[in-house]
Parts: sequence; C-alpha cells; structure tokens
Amino acid sequence: MKQAKPAGTASASAGYLLDRLGKLLAEDRSREIAEATDIVVSAKKLFVYGVGRSGVAARAFAIRMVQLGLECFFIGETITPVVGEGDAVLIVSNTGSTMSANQVANIARRVGAKVISVTGHRTSKLSHASNVVLLIETDTDPERPRLAPLGTLFEEAALILLDGVVAEVMARLGQTEADMRGRHAIMV
Repeated sequence: MKQAKPAGTASASAGYLLDRLGKLLAEDRSREIAEATDIVVSAKKLFVYGVGRSGVAARAFAIRMVQLGLECFFIGETITPVVGEGDAVLIVSNTGSTMSANQVANIARRVGAKVISVTGHRTSKLSHASNVVLLIETDTDPERPRLAPLGTLFEEAALILLDGVVAEVMARLGQTEADMRGRHAIMV
C-alpha cells in the first residue's frame, strides 16, 4: 500500500476538519447557549478551566470575557481568587473524566457556583456535575483518528463554539468590538 504524500495528508486533514467542524457546529445548541450566557452575564465572577489543548480553548474564552469587561479568571493561576456563591465556572474537557476538571466542578457546586461544561460525553461525571452542558460529540467517525488525532476535532470545535458564546455575551451586554479593543492587553 502506497503512503499518502505528507502535503496530501495535510490537505485531507484540513478538508476533513472543516467539513466535520461545520457539521458539528450546525447542531442546535441554542437553548444551552442561552442558558450558559445567562449564567455568564449574571455571575459575580467567572472562572474557566481546562487541561492541555482543552485548556487553550478555555484560556482563549477567558481572554475574550476580560475584553468584554467581565471579571474572569483561569483556575490554577497564582493570582486567581477563590470561587464562591454566585460565581460561574466554565470547564472544557473532551472526556469529562479528567480528575482535576471533576474536582473543580464538584468544589464549585459545593460552594454555590454554577457550572457550565463543554464536553464530548453526555454521560460523563463532568456532565452530571454541570448546570449546563455544551455537548460536542466527536468520536463517531472512523476517519477521525487518522485525520484529526486525539482531541483535535473536539478542541477546535470547542474553541469555535465558545467564540459563538463570546458573540452571544457581547450582544447581551451591548458591547462592540471597539469596546473590547479598549480592554485589549496591548491596546490595539
């Protein structure tokens, strides 16, 4: 069997990702997004958490929340305050079984915070510990391991889905891109 040329595989992967992301993100999550947005905009403080590349998607969301003027922190940073009653915690975890993600969710619920999860597994411990679940199921395609290994498809879908939540929060708060630019770390 002849192996594909690397550039051909890269192109196939990019095409696969664009196709699958389009299908995944076309699923109707409007109710869950509205519920998540309600929680985010009404929270005293917003905390986000994720490990590895899921953490990268979570951090990107946190940056946008700060640029929208919300008090937002990434759990695990040395300057992050304590989660308390009236706060919200958004956790990104494909498996929903990452031990630290579940610990964060359980502690948040115990102290009276609301939990939003972005996960790939409806029946995971994280889903059960969450007030709102933004579900992104990616493990159903046999081509995925070859063209989008490990959590690639989930992580990219999570980033895009959360960018949609950013737009929803932005609209709800009546913010503009100019408002956000004024809070950008390098004042662009």
